[in-house]
Amino acid sequence: MAKKRKNIIPILLGLTFLAFIGVVLGFIFSSALIVIIFLLPAIIYEIYRTEGKSTKSASWGLLFISIAEIVLIVMKVNFDIAKYLGTEEGRIAGYEIPFGDVKIVGPTIMVVLAVVLFIRTWGPYTKWLAVVIFLTSFAIIYLIDPDIFDKLLKFATQEAVEEVSY
Repeated sequence: MAKKRKNIIPILLGLTFLAFIGVVLGFIFSSALIVIIFLLPAIIYEIYRTEGKSTKSASWGLLFISIAEIVLIVMKVNFDIAKYLGTEEGRIAGYEIPFGDVKIVGPTIMVVLAVVLFIRTWGPYTKWLAVVIFLTSFAIIYLIDPDIFDKLLKFATQEAVEEVSY
């Protein structure tokens, strides 16, 4: 049964505004950490809103990845996965993603999980949150590595064109 909230629109507007403020501050201070911290309330509310097995798992995955990403950034962990694996790209959940610094993998997976949430959830409110998470995750990627951002943007555009073509 879908969760009902009397004030759902103001809550979603507030979470969207919070994520937006996080992106603006993140760009002002060149800090992906700020963006992630401001995105956490939307992720936590997405966990509350989702009900299906796959969507609940995707929502919890977003939270765990966000926390791991915060730890990696705070601890200043630098590890090039592409060099370690000997490949520039890999597949996660059936999607091709570029590898690079370990800190780029988390927000890239967040993009994929947001797409999963958008596709598999029925409710317009959880879809709204998925879009907020999707767009904010791209901002995080850009702040960490603009070159990877360009590759992912091209990939996302190709996927969208293919999806619309069907």
